[in-house]
Amino acid sequence: MPLLNAKPIKLNHKLTVHAPLSRRGHGPGIIIIRTDTTTSMKNQRVTLDPEPLQKWAEEGYTVAQVTVSSNCRTVKADLRQAIDALDEHEKCDKKTYGAIVDEIDNLYEIKAIVSYGKLARTPKKKFIYHLPEQGTKSKPESGVVYRYPDVSSASFIIPSHRDFSPSSAAVAHTRCLSFLKQELDGPWFDLEEIWDEHTNFEFSERSVENTMGTMVQEPYVNHIPTMTGGIGREALSSFYAKHFIFNNPEDTALELVSRTVGIDRVVDEFIFVFTHDKEVDWLIPGIPPTGRLLRIPFIAVVNIRGDRLYHEHITWDQLTVLFQLGLMPEYLPIPYDLPYGPRPGADKRLQYRVPGAGARTADKMVDESSVASNEMLTYAVRETMISSL
Repeated sequence: MPLLNAKPIKLNHKLTVHAPLSRRGHGPGIIIIRTDTTTSMKNQRVTLDPEPLQKWAEEGYTVAQVTVSSNCRTVKADLRQAIDALDEHEKCDKKTYGAIVDEIDNLYEIKAIVSYGKLARTPKKKFIYHLPEQGTKSKPESGVVYRYPDVSSASFIIPSHRDFSPSSAAVAHTRCLSFLKQELDGPWFDLEEIWDEHTNFEFSERSVENTMGTMVQEPYVNHIPTMTGGIGREALSSFYAKHFIFNNPEDTALELVSRTVGIDRVVDEFIFVFTHDKEVDWLIPGIPPTGRLLRIPFIAVVNIRGDRLYHEHITWDQLTVLFQLGLMPEYLPIPYDLPYGPRPGADKRLQYRVPGAGARTADKMVDESSVASNEMLTYAVRETMISSL
């Protein structure tokens, strides 16, 4: 599943088109109208997120981007050129289009409108606004308004802009997808199938090449508790080859507990099961094989862009891993004075009972009644002689 090699084609100094980068290779058309980011407004931080032109192509759309000056006087004519370019594009499925704009006043002859900033006149067609201001979601006639109180400007979705906000941009992008897919009838992909394909290449076929083939040009994986993974294609390919795909024990199994599928995400609860018969450095770095069977509750949040994975956020309770390995004592000392008490007696030190559990955490994820709730609420500190620590 090689990545498609479609590149943006600049038709003139204002208009650029991009064929879809999904494996399907064709899709509905959208128009992006935006202003250039000036040198003084450039983002000095490196980010993995691509500019909107490539991002929406990765989502499976045929994209026409119009770059306009700040006065926007010719936007109607520019939009007409963009519509004509999509009409003639061999990879564009439909002749009604969505539009994503960045502080532009006038839009015509499109089916659905997304604007980062209020337009001079409220559109009569279906629209959503993403506004950099205080407030909550509202629903005026024909539209939806989302507000982002923690961003600096409407350019928060532009990775090259200094006001880029990764988390707000991700939320806004998902909202745009939900809106545009509904209004433009797609493109639709089976996200479960894409995620299952990816995990099959990881754990069954154990193929680095095929696993990376299910991902966008620059993906990332972040294992939250151990901060392992890879950022970007080169680093992630190396991580998969050296630390993940061939480092998992042969009996590794993923027992699915629940799955939630959104417009661009799959969220799994599952039990990660294996016998610790080899060092699994991405999960428990530096710990030699113990021979113990581990059942670890996991949560995976998987972002899928088009029909390829963009990122995986994977988390688990590392404390239960240490308990199951027999490496976590029941009590540990409190190494400092507590400002609000209690205070230990002479020649004594306080210990706390470690608030964690072993494989019962996996049991309780699978069956909520299998383990009693709130047992840890009875935990208390204890005193012990300093000489006994």
